[in-house]
Amino acid sequence: MIFVDTGAWFAVAVPSDPDHDDASRWLADNTEPLLTTDYIVDETLTLLRARGERRRALLLGEAFFAEQLADVYRLTEADIASAWEVFRRFDDKGWSFTDCTSKVVIERLNILQAFAFDQHFRQFGSARVVP
Repeated sequence: MIFVDTGAWFAVAVPSDPDHDDASRWLADNTEPLLTTDYIVDETLTLLRARGERRRALLLGEAFFAEQLADVYRLTEADIASAWEVFRRFDDKGWSFTDCTSKVVIERLNILQAFAFDQHFRQFGSARVVP
């Protein structure tokens, strides 16, 4: 199972993104199941719409909610409480709250790889970042 972050979804969806070619190539070659979270879905769709990619937001949203791209993990109250603790404990980092939820899920599910372009995932030290 490979965790997928917002930046990776955005790069795949938007051809003008500087990481689009690497992201698309990696995704096309990948054979492992993918996992993302409801927080990542929210962040990705919001980012697409905020950057003027309304049509892509709708298409990607439809694929997310049909679980055609990845399994979507829904955070529990315990996950959110743990993420808050991570957010508080690592306040010297530039991690968003969503980053902290990702760290919690990656560690809880023992995920070894993350498809991400966000350098914060390297700081987590929990999973190998691809591509």
